[in-house]
Amino acid sequence: MPKTQTMSSLWEYANPRKFMATSAWLLPWVTAITVICLVVGLVWGFFFTPNDFRQGSTVKIIYVHVPAAIMAINAWLMMLVTSLIWVIRRHHVSALAAKAAAPVGMIFTLIALFTGAVWGQPMWGTWWEWDPRLTSFLILFLFYLGYMALWEAVENPDSAADLTSVLCLVGSVFAIISRYALLFWNQGLHQGATLSLDAEENIADVFWYPLVITLAGFGFLFLTLVLYRTRTEIRARRLKALIAQERMAA
Repeated sequence: MPKTQTMSSLWEYANPRKFMATSAWLLPWVTAITVICLVVGLVWGFFFTPNDFRQGSTVKIIYVHVPAAIMAINAWLMMLVTSLIWVIRRHHVSALAAKAAAPVGMIFTLIALFTGAVWGQPMWGTWWEWDPRLTSFLILFLFYLGYMALWEAVENPDSAADLTSVLCLVGSVFAIISRYALLFWNQGLHQGATLSLDAEENIADVFWYPLVITLAGFGFLFLTLVLYRTRTEIRARRLKALIAQERMAA
């Protein structure tokens, strides 16, 4: 298939009716995969892996903390991509998808901050430290709040989409910093990457396998929630349009 035809077929999913029909077909499948991956990964990780020789049983919080942190960053990057699509192509579904993803990403960021504090307290002796990665994650959380507040503050949905797209671009800097903070600054209490191509840095296989399954579960959970929320945003937009038409006709 020619490249132009492939691209035009992809843009078809920016049509609200096409998106609603496709997402309705996808949701039962991705929901089932989400449940399977999360149940298998979390049960395997929490109940069938040994305690760490240094961290003891607290190491098992890794099965929530690491996937949540990864998805918090990737959610913002997904919002960046869909926001750029809105700015360039003016597809409303992409803007609504970014809006739908923000609360999900915010919750993932909050989970990562909370579990990081719970995990860090027995290891560092403190609930919070102005570590580069922790600080950048806190700033990312504030960007999520600001993004959602901006959507609510601007009445015109197209203007709100334009302004939040700019904010998303700026916030992407902190999303990247959150991911690579330890490479930018050597100081800090936070450990190195949990998942790495370097065999010396990567965690042991006994922890790695359930973690990868749990990470897949969090990824599918994000997809499921964004699909549901995007469908809700499309319906809400249609309802506002119908109400506006009725007021004009009255």
